[in-house]
Amino acid sequence: MGTHAPTSGQAEGSPFPPGFVWGVAASAFQIDGALDEDGRGESIWDRFCSAPGNIRAGDSAAVACDFYHRYPGDIALMRELGVDAFRFSVSWPRVLPQGRGRVNVRGLDFYDRLVDSLLEAGIAPYPTLFHWELPQPLEDAGGWPARETAEAFAEFTEAVAGRLGDRVKSWITHNEPWCAAWLGYGYGYHAPGRASTADALAAAHHLLLSHGLALQVLRRDSPGSEVGITLDLYPMHPASESAADRDAAKLADGRRNRWFLDPVLRGEYPADVLERYADRMPAIAEDDLRTISLPLDFLGVNHYTRTVIRCGPDGEPEELRVASAEYTDMGWEVYPAGIREVLERVHRDYAPPSIYVTESGATFTDVRRHDGRIVDVERQRYLAAYIHEVGEAIRGGVPVRGYFVWSLLDNFEWALGYQRRFGLVYVDYTSLERTPKESFYSYRGLIDRARSQSRGAHIQSRSSEKANAST
Repeated sequence: MGTHAPTSGQAEGSPFPPGFVWGVAASAFQIDGALDEDGRGESIWDRFCSAPGNIRAGDSAAVACDFYHRYPGDIALMRELGVDAFRFSVSWPRVLPQGRGRVNVRGLDFYDRLVDSLLEAGIAPYPTLFHWELPQPLEDAGGWPARETAEAFAEFTEAVAGRLGDRVKSWITHNEPWCAAWLGYGYGYHAPGRASTADALAAAHHLLLSHGLALQVLRRDSPGSEVGITLDLYPMHPASESAADRDAAKLADGRRNRWFLDPVLRGEYPADVLERYADRMPAIAEDDLRTISLPLDFLGVNHYTRTVIRCGPDGEPEELRVASAEYTDMGWEVYPAGIREVLERVHRDYAPPSIYVTESGATFTDVRRHDGRIVDVERQRYLAAYIHEVGEAIRGGVPVRGYFVWSLLDNFEWALGYQRRFGLVYVDYTSLERTPKESFYSYRGLIDRARSQSRGAHIQSRSSEKANAST
């Protein structure tokens, strides 16, 4: 397991350069609530949550954190935290209730207010256009396995960029297309609950195609802004040095990582995995991969853990649990070295112009003490260790430009309901009271130290340049 950095923060001489973006992240369905207000339409997650047995404990996102009404107070928390940026998502059914056609002006008004409030607070907005909230009417018409959904996404992007493109300077088209395609259409764990490999492959292709179409819209309607996509990437480590385990880990990497990295950054699907999927692949038009691989300004990387793989009895990759490792409440191994490995691999093999860590965080059992404090030592240690490894990647030349903690608030964790808490801020789901955890203050301290050290190093460098120039 990777070595934990001390919770006191980075060593003398911070690797984080001046202008490094420190942020927090969230998504609309997980925090907003107000699902039936101001003309919002139904999403696949509304429908999925309404079916008994899909969500643990029967939880509902109808209220969630009520961010829709309480965002001014949450922005005040962000100011107290001292972050530079807030990554949020735009609810497609709030803007286009039918998925296409009539624009819901009241939905766009909310994002207008949110962006303006963030900018007034000195916090840069980093909107994600798709964080899994597909309008239900589009699912009824075929969903992401249908090519028309990619075209509809371009129309949605046009509506949002037309309103916000003059103020937003950083856009993310999609969050974790692997999850949207495979958890939603391949395995049925997430909305819309389908279980078909062919549907998952078609969904994945059209998600990526819609990214390229949206990128073209943003280049036109939000000139001067930077555009990227967020992929969730994980090292796949073989359980042993046997050829079978190594081959299984390579296949797992191809399905999980390269299947999205290669088309976005190389304009092709990985040949070894494509051969396995050949009989279930959707129709791919001549220009699709050229559109998917249009030049990005940055790649967003979400990272939480690694996966250890062995070859199963049927020849398929199997995940192993490491007996000696620490795990979060999600069952994910705490493996700080993995984030550095992913960042170095992406830089070495794909060389995007720049990288943001757009999600990183952990859920542990948070308990309020008698004095009201939440002393989440494990989360503090996790963040310090992972951020330390990001710093080491930067020292090694990887162009990482920002780090966003998932998440600002405890929230609705999809099929797990409210049973998992990722937040730097504790949310009482009965009263909706917010209480910063100890990790909130330790993250703030880490940011302050990194900025101070970066400024000191910058001033020292400028002084040396002046001294050299005068001799």
